[in-house]
Amino acid sequence: MINRVKALFADRRGAPEARADRHSHEELQIAAAALMVEAAQLDDEFDTRERAKIRELVVARFELTPEEGDNLIEAAEARVADSIELHGFIRVVKSAFTPEERIELMEMLWEVVYADGELHHYEANLMRRLAGLLQVSDRESGLARKRARERLDLSSAGTK
Repeated sequence: MINRVKALFADRRGAPEARADRHSHEELQIAAAALMVEAAQLDDEFDTRERAKIRELVVARFELTPEEGDNLIEAAEARVADSIELHGFIRVVKSAFTPEERIELMEMLWEVVYADGELHHYEANLMRRLAGLLQVSDRESGLARKRARERLDLSSAGTK
């Protein structure tokens, strides 16, 4: 599993060793998954659709088995429960992910908040804050939101 995660960061976007050395691969995965868990829990309803969406996203993004995906989500939930703020997770993501990877993460986060078919105002506020903290422009976050909605086929639904 570690080799697959190393390969994820050893891409053509430059200096992967410098990025990956700052944080363990497990920390990177947990930080990204923790942000998704936080987004899913924000409306006080972390339902099976949101959990399934997070699992689908982490399995695909980090090339994990379904069991490894479940373990990652459990670890992320525990870290979120133990944390009083998101800045630690954001710091890890910001220092290790390229701008393109942060946009991809925003798209994943949009998929999670829309997994239950609606966007709660707390979730919308979190997404605005995360975009700013992750240094993703409003435009890029909006495009990521649009792609997520299209992938979830919410573009024609009455969902905000």
